[in-house]
Order: sequence, then structure tokens, then C-alpha cells
Amino acid sequence: MADIKLIAFDMAGTTVQDNDEVLHCFASAAQQTGLQAAPDQVNAMMGLPKRAVFQALWAEHLGAEHPDYGPRVTASYDRFREILEHHYRTEPVVPTPGCLDLFHWLNARGIHILLTTGFYREVTDIILHRLGWDQGLDDRYVGSSDSLIQMSVTPSEIHNNEGRPAPFMIQKGMYYLGVTDPKRVVAIGDTPSDLQAGRQAGCAYTCAVTNGTHTEAQLAAHGNDGLFASLSDFQIQLQTWLET
Repeated sequence: MADIKLIAFDMAGTTVQDNDEVLHCFASAAQQTGLQAAPDQVNAMMGLPKRAVFQALWAEHLGAEHPDYGPRVTASYDRFREILEHHYRTEPVVPTPGCLDLFHWLNARGIHILLTTGFYREVTDIILHRLGWDQGLDDRYVGSSDSLIQMSVTPSEIHNNEGRPAPFMIQKGMYYLGVTDPKRVVAIGDTPSDLQAGRQAGCAYTCAVTNGTHTEAQLAAHGNDGLFASLSDFQIQLQTWLET
């Protein structure tokens, strides 16, 4: 039986429903701050730390050496934060199909649940609180076997805000949850950067769902150990891995 100890989940698009709302928040912030950004271009960068997306877009638009580059990035990112936080405070926040069933199934088996994200801490806290997933987490965002999730990590807690595709959020979760072997970890998200982070962390399996921000065809171009229509389908495969 595979000795899986930890599942590292992405949030928006994987465990939290995202019907392009985050993309629309990006588009609104870009439009309001004079940044031209095609939706496909922004979507390709979903999963990355959000400031990094604006850095990449403004670097392409102006050049990173332009004297207005830094102020433009800050203006766009600050407006995005305002729009995004308002969205998650006022609009429904709903788990993806199969998410809660999977969480309870993992809890019953003593398998740790780690939530990683491209969001910064403040908006992540809004989402966790709206869903009730923050119950039982301490000031390090670490829970216990009695909490629904066992840890939340954002780029805000990583040096230089370095989120995906770097493996550091997964590795921090492993450290705090006492998992020393990445071959006891499974990572699942819905973006290329999720897949890249899982691969860089050396996870036993790195997977994605196709009912999030990217299609199966878009994700298939990136190394993976399985693409699933939903977390329910992922659970079926996970049970097979646990039994073999």
C-alpha cells in the first residue's frame, strides 16, 4: 500500500470554485490602470503569485527598466487587491464538486491536507473564513487531526514572496506537518504552475483537475501523473494508489 501522508491542494479552481472570477478581477484591474492584457495571456499565468503576473505583464508592455515600471506594477496590483478582496467578501465562496467529500475521506484516513495558493495571505484568510476552513488553525496556519485542513501556506509566508512554480510552499507544509519524504506527498492543482511546483518538490504524484482554469489540452502539455475531471475522480485514483 502506498504510504501517502500529505495531499497538497491548490485553492481557486481546485478546491474553491472559480468560474473565471479571478480572471475578471485581473481584467478589471488592468483596464482601470491602463494595462493591456489579453485574457489568454493572463490565464496562462494563473497559479503564480499575483504580483508576479503584473510584473510580467508590465515588463512586456513597458520594459522592466522603464522608470514607470515599478509604480505601474504597484498601481495595478493594489487595484487588483481591492477588487479581489471585495469579490471574496461579497460574492458566494463555494467548494468545488467533490472537495468536501474528499477532505472528510482524507481526514478519516489520517492523511494531511495542505492548501497552497497564488493568493496573498489577506485574501486567503477571507476565503478560509468564508468557508469555515480556518477553524482549528493556529497563528502559523497549522491545524491538527481535528481540523478540516491541517495547514494553509501562501507566497506571503515564503522568502521574497516566491510562490509557484517553486516548490517552497509544499516544502514548508511538509516541514510543519512532519512529512520528510516527498514520495509520501501528492500535489494537485488546476494550472501549469501547480504541476511544475509538484514536480519540483519531488512529489510521488503530481496531478490536476480539468474543471478549473485550464482545459485538459492545456494541462496535458505539462508533465503530470493524471488529469481528472473533478476531485471526485481524483479521489477514485487516489484510493487506487493507496491500495497498490
